[in-house]
Formats: sequence, C-alpha cells, structure tokens
Amino acid sequence: MTIPSNISKEHLIKAIEKIDKEGIPKDADSKYYDVVYNGKNYPPKVIVSYANIFANGSEINRNSFSGGIDTPCFKLLEENGFEIIQKKMEQVSTTKKYWIEKTIVTGRPDRNEGERALGRALWSPQKSKDGADIYKNMRSVQNGDIVLHLINNKLISGISVVKKMAIETKGVENTEWGGPAYLIELEKYTALYPPIDRKDILNEGNKAELLRIANFSEVFFNSKLDLRQGAYLTPCSRELLTLINKVYFKLSANKLPFTEGVNFNLITSDKMDQLRFNFESFQSKATEAGLIFSPQLIQRFVASLCTKPFVICSGLSGSGKTKLAQAFAQWITADESEYLIVPVGADWTNREPLLGYPNALQKEEYVSPENGVLDLMIRAKQNIENTGVPTKPYFLILDEMNLSHVERYFADFLSTMESGDSIPLHKIMPDADNELNIPQAIKLPKNLFIIGTVNIDETTYMFSPKVLDRANTIEFRLTEKDLEDFIASNINLDMNLLKTQGANMSESFMKMALQETDNNLKSTEADLILFFTELKKSGAEFGYRTASEIGRLMYMLQQLGETGDNLLDIAIMQKLLPKLHGSRNKLTKVLPVLGGFCLKDNSKIKEDYLDKFVSNNLTEVNLKADSNIRYKVSFEKICRMYKNAVENGFASYAEA
Repeated sequence: MTIPSNISKEHLIKAIEKIDKEGIPKDADSKYYDVVYNGKNYPPKVIVSYANIFANGSEINRNSFSGGIDTPCFKLLEENGFEIIQKKMEQVSTTKKYWIEKTIVTGRPDRNEGERALGRALWSPQKSKDGADIYKNMRSVQNGDIVLHLINNKLISGISVVKKMAIETKGVENTEWGGPAYLIELEKYTALYPPIDRKDILNEGNKAELLRIANFSEVFFNSKLDLRQGAYLTPCSRELLTLINKVYFKLSANKLPFTEGVNFNLITSDKMDQLRFNFESFQSKATEAGLIFSPQLIQRFVASLCTKPFVICSGLSGSGKTKLAQAFAQWITADESEYLIVPVGADWTNREPLLGYPNALQKEEYVSPENGVLDLMIRAKQNIENTGVPTKPYFLILDEMNLSHVERYFADFLSTMESGDSIPLHKIMPDADNELNIPQAIKLPKNLFIIGTVNIDETTYMFSPKVLDRANTIEFRLTEKDLEDFIASNINLDMNLLKTQGANMSESFMKMALQETDNNLKSTEADLILFFTELKKSGAEFGYRTASEIGRLMYMLQQLGETGDNLLDIAIMQKLLPKLHGSRNKLTKVLPVLGGFCLKDNSKIKEDYLDKFVSNNLTEVNLKADSNIRYKVSFEKICRMYKNAVENGFASYAEA
C-alpha cells in the first residue's frame, strides 16, 4: 500500500498523542526500531497508521505497509524531523526460534560458494515479482535463532545458527534477483548425517499431526502434503520440530543439533487442540456481549459459511441477522480491516457500487468504490499471496441486500462463484507516472465470505432461483420464549467484548472452510429423490450443484457436532425450500406432500397438522415436541407457508 502523501507533522504528532492517551495496541509494538519524541519511545508503524486518521479519516492497516530503513514509513517520519533509533538488543526478545529455509542449491553458484552460500547466509528478494511481501519472515529472524535447511525440494541437509539479523542489500547482479534484497548472516553450519528426506516427514502416517500443526502455525507444506510455493522461510514450531527430531532420531540415533534445552517429551498436541476451531466459544462470547442466539442457529451459520462462502440471512426485521454476521466477523478477525458492513442502496443498478469503474474523463484513473468493497477483496487476495494459502478470513456483509435487484449489481460475483474466472476491472496500463494499485482483473478470493441480510416488505425485491441456488439461506425468527428471555436479560449489548477474541482460531476456521469433503449422499438418496420429484411439479426442483452442496453442508454440520435427522432437516430448510413460492392453488397441492416426507406417519397430515396450524390449534411449540416429526425445522416452515398460502392467497419462503 502507498502511504498517503498528505500526512503532515501535525498529523503525526496527533497520532503520538493518541498513543499516549490509549496506549500501544496489543501486539503492535515494534521489534527493532522506535521513534523518540519528548523523551519517550513509540512504534513507527503505529504512528503512521494513526496519523492517517487525522489526515484522511481512517486508520491504515499496519500489515499493509512495511517498516524499516529506506521504507516510505521511515522516510515520512524522518522528513518530518522525527528521530528513529534501533532498539537495544536486551529490548528485543531473546527467545530462540526455529525456522525452515526451503532453497534450491543445484545450479545456483550463489548458494554453493561465497557469502550467500548454503549455511553461510539466508538471502531473499524483499518482494516477489508482483510486489507481494512473501519474504516478510526474514524481518522476524533474530540473533541466535536456528535454521533448518531444506534443499532442492527434497532433503533437510543441515542446520545453522543466526549470527546477525537481516540487513537490506542488493540481490545477485546480472540475474532476475538483482533488486533490493534481505541478507541474514549464519554461522556454525552442521550437516545432518544422514540427511532427512522430506518424504519421511510429509507422509500419510504423519498427516493428522501435520494438519493439526498447520492449524496454528505457518508451515512450508500444504494440505496435500506438497511443498508450498513461495514459502522460502517459514517458522518451525516446537511441535513440528518434535516431529522432525523424531524422524532424525530413528535415522541416526541422535537428537537434532542445536536443540539443547528443548524437552521434546513435554510437547503434545494439547496446544494445537486448544486452537482448533470451536464455535461454542463464539456462542459463549456472544452471550456475554448481550446477543441472544440459539446454539443451533450459530451452528448452522458457521456450517453454512464453511459449506460455501455466500450466506443469506432472511427474516423479521430486527431479529439479529446483521448482528450475528457482525459479531462473528468481529470475533474471528484480527482487526477491522478484515470485515466490512455495506448497506445496499435502492439505486444500485450495476456493479459499480461494489467494484468501481474506469474514469471515462481520465483514462489512466480507476475509481474505486468509497465503501471499500474492492479494497477488502484486494486485502483478502494479498493475504493469499503473502502466505501461499489463505490464513485469514475476510467478511463482506451486504445489509438489506434485496433493496435493489441483486442480479443487477451482483452478477459478476454470482458468475465467478461457479466458474472461478477473474472479474475484469479495467485495461489501464500503469506507467512511471501512473502507479495503479487496482489490478486489471480479480478473482473472488477463497478467503472472502459474503453474507447478505434480507427483509421482505413492499420496498424490497424477491431473489431469483439463480441467487438462491448459490447460497445457504438461514431464516431468523423470534418465539415468545426468545422475547421473554430478551426482556428478562439484564445484560447490555457490548459488541466490543467480541473483538479479536477468536482471532487465534482464524487459521483453523479457514482450514475447515477450504477442506475437501466427500459429499456422499447415499444415506439420504431416497428422501432427496422424493423431494426432487415433488418440487419438480411446482418448478422448484434442484440440480447437481444443490445436491453436492447438501452433502457438504451435512458434513460441516457433523463436524460441528450435529447428528441424526437434524443433518438432512437443516439441508432441506436451507437448500430446497427457499426457491418454493406461488399461489394458494399451487402450494396447497405441493406443501402437504412435502410435509408428509417430514413425518414418520403421514396418513393424517392435513387433519392433524396443517388444518390445525391454520386455525391456531397447533403451535410451533407443539411441533417441536412431536416425536412423529423427523424433520422438525423443515416441517414447521412448511406449516407456516401452508398457512400463509391459505390466508393470503400466496406464500414464499421469505417472510416479513
């Protein structure tokens, strides 16, 4: 990101005053440099980030720009007269860390001799060819750290000790890596005999342990146990070090060099299990913050996000649709740059409110939407580029999504959800005088989750089957008990209690959302065919995509603790019923048949259930307690739709 040029000394001083008043944010203190002002030390990046609030109205995400010598951040501070000093070594953490260098040695003169040879130094470009900060770990290496060398994508051949932290230098002249570079001096290189073949570590026998490790730490491999592209230097957690040491001990009967003081016997998977995704902890924190949601609603919401990153929350106005989406986003993200709430306008007739447009008057300019949607997509994309795999979820919450025709402003998103193709943005070619930060095209990042909230009244539009097919639709309703609990509650709403509380589970959430699943529908085949046949009569049948997503949704629900008939019940409610709508004449024929599929004994469905529900002699509470009902959530919805059709002459899934 380019630091705005209009930040002045006055803005920087106001940022320092803000730090004096509020303190340094958690985990935001600088590692190696401080700004000295009036005898006190301050983190440089925090000052610049806060200064933008006073200059341009918003805080800059500190992860979007670099600090250090010759960076725009430091130049801005120095040009405005601020003194920057390097921290004393005793101020820098002395905890020894382990790292894995993944490097090619064969055919590389720079890696075979000279100051950059294997075991004598770590060196890398400062940025990738497309400008991504994929070598950022070089800035985190400290004196005394230990580096394991994985060479030629095959062998861990040796181990070194870090002698000096990274300096900024030039790459290898007359090569493609000739630009700005980092160099870390090493010493005490010790060859491993025998070397460790990567296959002895990355194999099916170790897969469960490796994936647990990947839940809480950046690693050099992916979920298929192949090497990650672009992962030159990655942390080697103590758990991963334990696994590598175990392999080496079997080969050599010796522990790894430079692991004195590491008690491998005390390292277990307990720490990893603590950081595995746990939706109950979100439910607990949401209750503490004053939000009242049933455990099943939260479970369905999370499972739906993991099934497909497009969820529609429908129901009564004021029933908590936006609050649940906002609460989850605040809870699992590390800062506010990772989520966005955008109110949809009734005048949205094309994609420009979401994706912006090329300026017709100034052909070298692209106008990005002020609501920040495109910027959020770019940040999500950068997370994938920087780490090789998505490690952070990003959330786009479209409030009142159906105030305008969704198909008009959201068409590009709906298309790319299925095709995976890029969305074209512009054809502007950047040059020396025009540094354009908007790509010519962008794919929908796999770590971007879109949540739409929907109210139904005379000011809104219905969703088409094209939209409903691509989403999980969750209905929000209030019961008398819910309202009684709300009135009796003495807890005040405080959304701040949720902020970042689940951020340590963000990587495991992403792992869950991206994992491949076996969408086996054999156990539900008979019921699904019954529903398909009957829905077809009313033009609401479903296709391969819906069937596949039902299998994935059921799998995700099972992962979150749901069991039995509830699995298919929720899938029917969220994936099959939303497209059903029509006149009384149409629905009073199909709904009794669909309702009968939800019962164990359906011989008297009309007399014992539907007619009584219409006359208010049967309530939702009665339905929940009825043991004859297999699919309770779906059957209750069918009863309500039947009543609406009889009383109003028309009914749809979406209710006011």
